[in-house]
Amino acid sequence: MAAKPEPGRDDRSVGLVETQYLTFAEPPDEMVLTSGAKLGPITLAYETYGQLNPARSNAILVLHALSGDAHVAGRHTPEDRKPGWWDEMVGPGKALDTNRYFVLCANVIGGCKGSTGPNSINPATGKPYGLRFPVVTIQDMVAAQVKLVDHFGIDQLYAVIGGSMGGMQALQWAVAYPDRVRHCIPLATTHRLTAQGIAFNAVGRQAIMSDPGWAGGDYYGGPGPTRGLAVARMVGHVTYLSEEAMRLKFHRKLRPDQESYHYAFENEFQVETYLEYHGKGFVGRFDANSYLYITKAMDYFDLGADWGGLGNALARADARFLIVSVSSDWLFPTSRSRLLVQHLQAAGKDVTFVELQSPYGHDAFLLEVEALTALIEAFFAADPPRES
Repeated sequence: MAAKPEPGRDDRSVGLVETQYLTFAEPPDEMVLTSGAKLGPITLAYETYGQLNPARSNAILVLHALSGDAHVAGRHTPEDRKPGWWDEMVGPGKALDTNRYFVLCANVIGGCKGSTGPNSINPATGKPYGLRFPVVTIQDMVAAQVKLVDHFGIDQLYAVIGGSMGGMQALQWAVAYPDRVRHCIPLATTHRLTAQGIAFNAVGRQAIMSDPGWAGGDYYGGPGPTRGLAVARMVGHVTYLSEEAMRLKFHRKLRPDQESYHYAFENEFQVETYLEYHGKGFVGRFDANSYLYITKAMDYFDLGADWGGLGNALARADARFLIVSVSSDWLFPTSRSRLLVQHLQAAGKDVTFVELQSPYGHDAFLLEVEALTALIEAFFAADPPRES
């Protein structure tokens, strides 16, 4: 169901929105995963904004990052404190203009915001899957999204767009389903994680699994690994920020209520309290097992592995590309985006590359709204949706 205008909100908001659900892969027609395991039935939680045109040529699929979900824009109720995670980019007159485009976003499989994941009920046992949920990959996430796009009768997406893990999915879409993607916009992403990226994910997973509350993944109905998940989020959050952003925001400042060192093992620096706040907040909205599964999917992703190398993989794509990196992103540095550009250019593909100059680090793809809006609008203006 598309978003409805919300009385009392500004005219650039999509207003009140409702999460929808699609279920498929019912036994005996389960989905065969990359690992060879089978999964079904599968439910995808999704939201839509704007209207699909008669030619079904104006659909944009937004692909979320690790901790994201289907709720990109608007509010579920008038009382919601915050709108969707990319609200400044999706709505009337915004970069993803819902007066022109049909915007679609789904929570990935393995997630915990309505799509089938480890916290879902296993029909074979009547209990949450836990670690009995099969390992999923970026390829599997995209294959499930294909079912959703088919559900709407969309033969070709006008665009796929996403940052970080969402950018990995966008690249997978363009390579695995080249005839179904007209524009591909990977933001602050990579074709595969570096050893450093895998290492940070491993530390986060170990923090969760070392927490006694994790209970081998069967913690549902109990408190769960709250401390472990909070620490995992704290570690991850550090990687999303640049040194400059942390210096500008915190430097070495102590908490406002503290004038000098206490010489004790407590949170004294503002950066410590900031990380703890975000860690605790994450526990209230995310499932620890989903964190394990999604980070593992990112670790496994290697765009060139299925096609004999990155160059061969990108040569398959038919889309126009807008690739955006961030100058201060050390997690997915600009060199990774430049490598994608080099291979696309070698294959004769239509590619535009921009390195955003930003102090915000990896998170800049969520924060540099004005710059991204200008880039995306100009990119789309050169090749608008077909009317027939």
